Amino acid sequence: MGSDRRSTRIRMLVAEQAVRRGARVSVVDVCAAAVAALPVGGAGLSAMSKAAASHPLCSTDDISEQLEELQLTLGEGPCVDAFVRGSAVLTPDLLTTELQDRWAVFADAALEAGARAVFSLPLQMGAISPGVLDLYANIPTVLDTEELADALAFADLATLLLLDTGIDEAGAPTGGPTGGPMPDRGFGDLGAYRSEIDQASGMLTVQLGVGIEEAFVQLRAYAYVQGRRLADVAADVVARRLRFSPAAEPGQAEGET
Repeated sequence: MGSDRRSTRIRMLVAEQAVRRGARVSVVDVCAAAVAALPVGGAGLSAMSKAAASHPLCSTDDISEQLEELQLTLGEGPCVDAFVRGSAVLTPDLLTTELQDRWAVFADAALEAGARAVFSLPLQMGAISPGVLDLYANIPTVLDTEELADALAFADLATLLLLDTGIDEAGAPTGGPTGGPMPDRGFGDLGAYRSEIDQASGMLTVQLGVGIEEAFVQLRAYAYVQGRRLADVAADVVARRLRFSPAAEPGQAEGET
């Protein structure tokens, strides 16, 4: 299946979940749609950062909730490894001896919770990684090529939802200070969207003299405070219509030219 067709199908599945809830599309719908479309029993998503405390954002059932809490509390497991490595960690069977040795505490706790297979997919946009999407099954499970491609597409959409919206205390995307609707972005624009935000973050590392993670935090803070879409702010930075200064207050910039 072509990437555009797959992305459109995944986007529609997630949108259908949001319609059922009667709410804007959020990462909650990504998790629910992934469970409905893939041979897994549940899904969970955690916001993760090298500079701040990680925390679960959503889970579809008690087992996925336990898995998210376990990994963040223990500091080990496929979710943690996926975030650190920046690549998917696929665990078809937690009873594998190698995994028992690698995650001595987590593996036993996850099995006791009811999980047998776990698939962790990092949420990534260039050098930015806001979290990890976890899928679990209660029996030994292998995702085939098509299923893995679908899982990665779900992770891509979750990335966009996290990066282009604020997150309220309950972990649900809020859209921004104006409470506006979620942007209706086609997946055909995904590559350009990623590239521009990554480029803007890179430019801010020079303007602000900070690392890429802090540069992205400043970019997102400005978008939130100004009530603008992250992609639009990134476009202004790349086009040099907007420049950030180390002396500016958080969420502020020198202004547009």
